[in-house]
Amino acid sequence: MYLTGFADEAGNTIETQIRATQELGWQFIEARNVNGRNLHDLSDAEFDAVCAKLEAAKVRVNCFGSAIANWGKRIDEPFDSSLAEARRAIPRMRRLGTPLIRIMSFAVLKDRGPDDQMEAERFRRLRELTKMFLDEGLQPVHENCMNYGGMGWPYTLKLVENVPGLKLVFDTGNPVFSDDMTQPPPRPKQSAWEFYRHVKPHIVYVHIKDGRWDAAQQKSVFTFPGEGQGDVRRIVEDLLRSGYDGGFSIEPHLAVVHHDAAVQSPDEVRYRNYVEYGRRFERLLAAVRPPRPQA
Repeated sequence: MYLTGFADEAGNTIETQIRATQELGWQFIEARNVNGRNLHDLSDAEFDAVCAKLEAAKVRVNCFGSAIANWGKRIDEPFDSSLAEARRAIPRMRRLGTPLIRIMSFAVLKDRGPDDQMEAERFRRLRELTKMFLDEGLQPVHENCMNYGGMGWPYTLKLVENVPGLKLVFDTGNPVFSDDMTQPPPRPKQSAWEFYRHVKPHIVYVHIKDGRWDAAQQKSVFTFPGEGQGDVRRIVEDLLRSGYDGGFSIEPHLAVVHHDAAVQSPDEVRYRNYVEYGRRFERLLAAVRPPRPQA
């Protein structure tokens, strides 16, 4: 078991991301953006510089937080951009020694119902992407976010049933803010525990996020881990008692939200929030970790 995080929430530069990781005493980063651009969109020279700094600091990238098939890409538009991102990501993952890559399942079509989402085309594209990575010895993991699989646990299960080799990264916080598309309008928000319980056998990696839904203001309120409605403590405890030995990756969203430019904070606030979030998760982890058997 290891700890990691979306260190771009601590700061834009790779130097700041490394510093926050080292202050926490961690060895890993889930690499998403450097200087505001995804790792697969950096120039070769920029990527070389990132690699050199990571190597010098002895910090490793455990997961490539790609933008492949994410909420910014529609299933009824050409597939080219996601294919190109995958082709750029593969050699960079191999150079970094990164085994996992986060992908998604394209944006929800808002003008269509939940069972009219061009499923066959989504599955076809995800099969192609997944095979590209598996053929290179790399493991794609799908995140329940603002995408087809994030509409509810049955949709995520449809994905894994129709895309051989695809595994899951489960985000504890996203269900809190996501409509349960398996229910009729007005739809309630999802239960993180129920989502987790149904997809658990396919989980190989976990994003730690927490918060609550402010119904009056119709907005997300992010919190420290264990203080919201994401069932973080319960899920982490259940995973550990089940023998989970994968990674926990923090994604605080307290000072910056990757997909919402309105949520930004001064650099030092971002940095300190990230480090404090990591320390609080360490305490939560210590509190729920099962005792080691006596020798």
